[in-house]
Amino acid sequence: MSYLQFDKTLMTNLEEALKKEVLRSNRSGAYSCSTILDCNTRKYHGLLVVPVPELDDENHVLLSSLDCTVIQHGAEFNLGLHKYQGDNFSPRGHKYIREYDCQQVPTTLYRVGGVILKKELMFQHFEDRVLVRYTLLEAHSKTTLRLQPWLAFRSVREFTHENPRANRDYQEVKNGIKTCMYPGYPELFMQLNKKAEWVFRPDWYRGVDYPKETERGYASNEDLYVPGYFEFDIKKGESIVFAAGTKECNPAKLKELADFEVKIRTPRDNFYHCLVNSAHQFLNYRDGETYVLAGYPWFKCRARDMFISLPGLTLPNDEVDHFEKVMVTAEKGIREFIAGKPLSVRIYEMEHPDVLLWAIWCIQQYCKFVGMEKGIKKYGQLLRDIMEWLLAGKHGNFYIHDNGLVYCNGREKAITWMNSSQNGRPIVPRSGYIVEFNALWYNALMFSANVCRTMNDAAEAEPLERMAEKTRKSFVETFLNEYGYLLDYVDGTNVDWSVRPNMIFACAFDYSPLDAKQKKGVLDMCTKELLTPKGLRTLSPKSGGYNPMYVGPQVQRDYAYHMGTAWPWLAGFYLEACLKVFGYSRVSFVERQLVGYEEELFYHCIGTLPEVFDGNPPFHGRGAMSFAMNVAEIMRVVKLLDKYMIE
Repeated sequence: MSYLQFDKTLMTNLEEALKKEVLRSNRSGAYSCSTILDCNTRKYHGLLVVPVPELDDENHVLLSSLDCTVIQHGAEFNLGLHKYQGDNFSPRGHKYIREYDCQQVPTTLYRVGGVILKKELMFQHFEDRVLVRYTLLEAHSKTTLRLQPWLAFRSVREFTHENPRANRDYQEVKNGIKTCMYPGYPELFMQLNKKAEWVFRPDWYRGVDYPKETERGYASNEDLYVPGYFEFDIKKGESIVFAAGTKECNPAKLKELADFEVKIRTPRDNFYHCLVNSAHQFLNYRDGETYVLAGYPWFKCRARDMFISLPGLTLPNDEVDHFEKVMVTAEKGIREFIAGKPLSVRIYEMEHPDVLLWAIWCIQQYCKFVGMEKGIKKYGQLLRDIMEWLLAGKHGNFYIHDNGLVYCNGREKAITWMNSSQNGRPIVPRSGYIVEFNALWYNALMFSANVCRTMNDAAEAEPLERMAEKTRKSFVETFLNEYGYLLDYVDGTNVDWSVRPNMIFACAFDYSPLDAKQKKGVLDMCTKELLTPKGLRTLSPKSGGYNPMYVGPQVQRDYAYHMGTAWPWLAGFYLEACLKVFGYSRVSFVERQLVGYEEELFYHCIGTLPEVFDGNPPFHGRGAMSFAMNVAEIMRVVKLLDKYMIE
């Protein structure tokens, strides 16, 4: 049995199976996503979802789904599944599913009487093209397949409805057709590797419903356009490949292409390989630049997320080349930012005060992996330029006070990773001396000094070390309280005593302003009040305002987002701190903690980790179906644990 495999019992249970999603991407912005039943439950779902830069910076659903009908002796068996308003499902093709396997590529096995049909889905690397391969494994009489495309041609944030503006025209191409419903969109080419009959039978299917949108307090239904269907005979043992993309392809090459795409996939045959496979999907190659997407299906490349997740997404799998490609784009953005120029790269939120400190942390992880000499040669100048710029006070919201601490104004606008807001105002208004900002600052000062020492530049290292010492003393005096944990932020007389996870970074970084005893005190508090099987809570249940359930309409979710929900990426730093502080005695503890994340691979989006979890049992996954920082940090911990076990 495969690692990611589900049998008939699960697949015929709509309540359970519709919770499980599957995601495939092409590494250049396009993706294919649905539930494991191929029943779309979000407006973001679709068989072919692509960026259309000519229209906007959003993704667009071109091909919503593809229904397959098996025809034998004049009897038709539609294998599709769609939800309509009023909890109605039609057709109910899931009853024919015998097995679903997602180890190599998403594979569904159907049984209709004496017919056994295998369907495989592949997304072509670096092309906006999805491939669906049908293989007839068993049949005792003549078998015909009918493929019915459901078209949307709309933004992932909108819905389409029946309208007279939709263009019904199509043109024949080799073994298929091309069509485009609205001006500005690319043409959609639908082709097969063998000649098929195209039957033009246009119609709208009205009231298709997406329950995930209902859960999130949004409108949830639309109409989808079906222009007709392809129909062809298929013999026992024969494979037919359907391709849908924004460019015409050579039908004669489709079988070969499908074989190749399956062959190059990382098999998802264990916990770590699932994470590696998921990590690859966040890498985004676009217009000659390489980015890290913060998450699927709605996040773009955010600067902080990129620098936090990049080491974990690449280095544990020895993919130094991927790291360096992303950093080429990132460095371009950094240099444009510090020069006061508009960014030419598609990196968002570069202006936040901690972003450049996370960039330094990111470079630090690279140096640890490849060696200081190579790391300095590669990014030493960038590191120096960032530090000089920050020390010169050129950042508009990064003030180095005489006590060595960094002060940032976050009262009017959210500036930390806890960035939920209402009416433009932060829900968690973290301002002043912010604990993780200053932990990052101390780490940056000490790492920069170490780089200078490595380069035998004592004259440049000494002032950095003096400032670091001043920062260290002030950090302890400012943040460490009599209860043994760290204040979240201090802004004059405004002090946040809430027990939050941001203090964990002061224990996890290679250079910490805390001594061993102080680190243990912080870790103990995190363990007692913040730790869950799915990450660290954003707020202790004992603190005022605890709101752990990320459910309901947008406003309700915003007020829970950083008020008790649990995040796996925070647990990555927590587990790293455990190993650093307690050493081998915590190896088995870390192993047990990782079990909670492996379990999650079989729920929600298969083989990856979602954005956030409820802070209370049963700790349901919520938000974005696949989140880069979560995957990255758990990957990093897995590899870090390996080192301890080897040693």
